[in-house]
Amino acid sequence: MGGDFGPQVTMPASLQALEEYEEMRAFLVGDLEKISSYLVGISADVMERIEVVAATQVVGMGESPSAVLRSKKDSSMRVALELVKSGKADACVSAGNTGALMALSRYVLRTCETIDRPAIMSAIPTSRGHTYMLDLGANVECDSEQLYQFALIGNAVLKNLHHIDSPRIALLNVGEEDIKGNDTVRRANELLKSDPGLNYVGYVEGTDILSGKVDVIVCDGFVGNIALKSIEGVAKFFLAELRHVIKKNLFTKLLGFLAMPLFKGLYARFDPGKYNGASLVGLNGVVVKSHGSASVNEYVIAIGQAVEEVRNNIPGVIEKL
Repeated sequence: MGGDFGPQVTMPASLQALEEYEEMRAFLVGDLEKISSYLVGISADVMERIEVVAATQVVGMGESPSAVLRSKKDSSMRVALELVKSGKADACVSAGNTGALMALSRYVLRTCETIDRPAIMSAIPTSRGHTYMLDLGANVECDSEQLYQFALIGNAVLKNLHHIDSPRIALLNVGEEDIKGNDTVRRANELLKSDPGLNYVGYVEGTDILSGKVDVIVCDGFVGNIALKSIEGVAKFFLAELRHVIKKNLFTKLLGFLAMPLFKGLYARFDPGKYNGASLVGLNGVVVKSHGSASVNEYVIAIGQAVEEVRNNIPGVIEKL
């Protein structure tokens, strides 16, 4: 029920995903009347794989996680997570309040026994494909052991979900030399170096995030979230400036028209919507966070990510770390 658009995106996306994934069953959680209005005329085959579950509350995008924990015990988000905890559902996908989703997930599902804190992990497009980065905002402060655990999680996810035999793992830092960084990062560097089971390549700087030099970039949530938002901001700035230059005069408009296929191809390659869906990894269950502003097709991508994590039993893999 959450996100910027609520059921007008999540409902059509859920129905589309049910068409694409024949083994999938869906619990649609929220306002019964609103959900039912989208189920008129649905095929019997799809309806057989749907169960509507009532929830009387909705988590607002601006609500504090602590307030949600105290007062929103019948929110669609909380009810969906309780379904995962009970084993009735295998995964929860939400476009709602990120902080509330993380807080509720930690409270309801708890973390895997071997993990201190869950992290937000997502793919970032690069010149060579994509890189996975964590944490992207769940933990603004981390100690060295927790950064080391994030590296273990990233390694396990890429091996089991993306079938990369020896993922290249790096720590995000202010320089590549061993003496750079604060005590926490330097200590994490030593822990990673001492683990022969990891293909740890050392530090990378912010300029390397989009280079594709590594498969996993590890940092705390404060640094990761700023880095991610900075990348998104630069991309928006570049596109806005490009449009401004193209519209400058008749000649530039003509050049822009001729180059349009190139621009479209470039945008399609780096379209952030293709990477929609950040995983809350380290929990006793699959939880995927969609962008609040996601379109129907982008929300389907987030659902598909949850399907793949369930298929590959990612929580079970992380539990064994």
